[in-house]
Amino acid sequence: MENKVTKFSRSSWAVLIIFGLIGQIAWSVENMFFNMFVFYDIAPDLDTVTLMVQLSGVAATVVTLIAGTLSDKIGNRRSFIAWGYVIWGITVALFGCLSPDLVGGLFGMPYEEAVSLCLVLVVVADCIMTLFGSTANDAAFNAWVTDNTDNTNRGRVEGIVSILPLIALLIVAGGFGILKDIIGGYRNLFIALGAVISLSGIFGIFKIKDAPSLEKNGGFGDIFYGFSPSVIKSNKPFYITLLVVLIYGIACQVFMPYMIIFMTAYLGFGVIEYSLVFGIAILGGAGVNLYLTKLSDSKDKVKMMYLAAGIFAGGLFAMYLSSMISEKILLLLLFGIAGFVMITGYIFVSALSGAIVRDYTPKGSVGKLQGVRMVASVFIPMLIGPAIGNGINKLRNVKLPDLSSDAVMTTSYVPAPEIFLVGAILALLLFAIIPVLAKNTKK
Repeated sequence: MENKVTKFSRSSWAVLIIFGLIGQIAWSVENMFFNMFVFYDIAPDLDTVTLMVQLSGVAATVVTLIAGTLSDKIGNRRSFIAWGYVIWGITVALFGCLSPDLVGGLFGMPYEEAVSLCLVLVVVADCIMTLFGSTANDAAFNAWVTDNTDNTNRGRVEGIVSILPLIALLIVAGGFGILKDIIGGYRNLFIALGAVISLSGIFGIFKIKDAPSLEKNGGFGDIFYGFSPSVIKSNKPFYITLLVVLIYGIACQVFMPYMIIFMTAYLGFGVIEYSLVFGIAILGGAGVNLYLTKLSDSKDKVKMMYLAAGIFAGGLFAMYLSSMISEKILLLLLFGIAGFVMITGYIFVSALSGAIVRDYTPKGSVGKLQGVRMVASVFIPMLIGPAIGNGINKLRNVKLPDLSSDAVMTTSYVPAPEIFLVGAILALLLFAIIPVLAKNTKK
């Protein structure tokens, strides 16, 4: 009877998929589409893209520390998720109002100055959206998943959770580019997306239920609970796994903020072409991981991490090599295969580490430990990773094709293929941490 798998109910699956997917679509728009919006519609300025990613990581971490602790204190995840999504959607919709022409008209300034101010406002608006998004998704929704799972079903549940960002990326990277042209530009696109996010929040008001085991626990003095030496000492597997998450996150953030821009500006892919590459890679990787993550519930998750890290690093190295091919059809084929391998490892590492983190999260401290999880998974990776990636881009200084001489506020260079090589090298560092994790998780 001890090995009986705890059932994850149909209503729980519905909440997981709806809020998990819509939340990840919103994050994908922020992390990828905002970057393209800045680069192509305001100014090709990778410094602004980098700053936007970094400050978003800071905002996400700070608000998760506070909101996660508060959700523990009042013993409620439901309200944070539902109402957070409602407001999150409103901020996304309002973001569509931003443009250099609008800013110039409102403040009566010439176009060049309007571009500069618009870049500032985009970064500020991104942080505001992150405030509500992290409250609803990073703090409350992630805690809700942990509350409603245990070590008999977390591998399977986490497998789905880890696939959702890739599905969202596929929808955003391909479908949103086409949809933007169909519905009349970014403003209408962001309004439509914001409406969907807010409607999901209204749905959640009536449908989300907190776990019966959730109780009021702690107070604001627990905001820094997860950084206490005594807590770290008594929960070593949890914190060592977060070190894995941190290194993996840095490796991802070296290339991820620039990947679609790289595919369009460096490789010369059109919307249909990069959508095809993404589609094959994501659907293939997700399919493989449905089997791998289900298998992980009956196997040693830590030992399987070796395989996952190797696949991830190998895929990144293959993406670097394949980007050197000049023949378009062969480039599409090999870059797509390399992307499939990378995505397979990307999902697998994320699913395994996420499941292990949940396995070793002490009960009664789920909410107040979401902040320290965010430091490892978002704050540090999103500060360091993009800085490394943009440093590589600056060093390589690959010029933007057909850049007009009167362009304003531009860095005038595009992402370079070496971001994938450095990402692969960083991913290999996981092989130094996994043995330490294995030693501390032995029963």
